[in-house]
Amino acid sequence: MYWSEFITIAIAHLFAVASPGPDFVIVTRQSVTGGSKVGFWTSLGVGAGILVHVSYCIIGVAVLLSRSEALFNLMKYLAAAYLCYLGLQSLKTSFDQYSMEEGSLKMNTGFRKAFWTGFLTNGLNPKATLFFLALFTVVIDINTPVLIQVLYGVYLAMATFFWFAMLSLVLGKSIVREFMSRAGPWFERGMGVLLILLAIQIAVLA
Repeated sequence: MYWSEFITIAIAHLFAVASPGPDFVIVTRQSVTGGSKVGFWTSLGVGAGILVHVSYCIIGVAVLLSRSEALFNLMKYLAAAYLCYLGLQSLKTSFDQYSMEEGSLKMNTGFRKAFWTGFLTNGLNPKATLFFLALFTVVIDINTPVLIQVLYGVYLAMATFFWFAMLSLVLGKSIVREFMSRAGPWFERGMGVLLILLAIQIAVLA
């Protein structure tokens, strides 16, 4: 009965998760600088962040966010500030933790920190808020049982995790990291600039 609705959700989510954004940038940075395990835990955090969006959509808080400009702007600026912080950290790291002579990547990130980095990056993203708001108000019928909506949410979280986990496995391979390490600190600086640009985009355009 709900298969057509689920297929529509799955396709919409596929296009959304595959498009470059904060999640993609942060998983790429974490995987290349910290390895596949760090990228894996970051991906797990991103997937857990999806559950935050699903939860408030089911509860109905998303409608409140969409109707309250002040609340939405607060969330938007928090997300922009967090991404800007990550970007500045990347720039700082490029000067502090790289061996300029060897051109090697030397970022040590704990798994717990990696998880929370992914979780906050996705959970605070106002574009994700708008996406899930549209999903739960336009695509998902109002009469769809809450249990089915919860199952949709679990699928979206798991699909997001698996997508980025696969990305982290590829980018975390030694051959890829060695290739990236040839850029030395410029890779980390590039990631930092991208994160800051995404922060500006969210603050100004979201």
